[in-house]
Amino acid sequence: MKAAIIFACLLAVAFARPEAEIVKLDSDVGPESYIYDVQTSDGTQKSEAGKLKNVGSENEAIDVTGSYSWVDEKTGEKFTVTYVANENGFQPTGAHLPVPPVV
Repeated sequence: MKAAIIFACLLAVAFARPEAEIVKLDSDVGPESYIYDVQTSDGTQKSEAGKLKNVGSENEAIDVTGSYSWVDEKTGEKFTVTYVANENGFQPTGAHLPVPPVV
């Protein structure tokens, strides 16, 4: 299942911009963790690592950390999003993203 998700993500990156070529692709997928890093010739990058926690228990879950970045075609500005995804959901951060008010 994890391998299929990673493969789908890699395909999405590869086909998002047909003129871009993959210049770096590293991955290591194990039964309880994975890591991958993809870079394309247009400056797009995606890195992610996930680790299974509470293995074998009723509360088994995966903790994911990662980042992705791209270069805007019109302005040349590079945007980067870093994130954590866990039992609290997907939590992205980036200089270009709005920050919710403190309550």
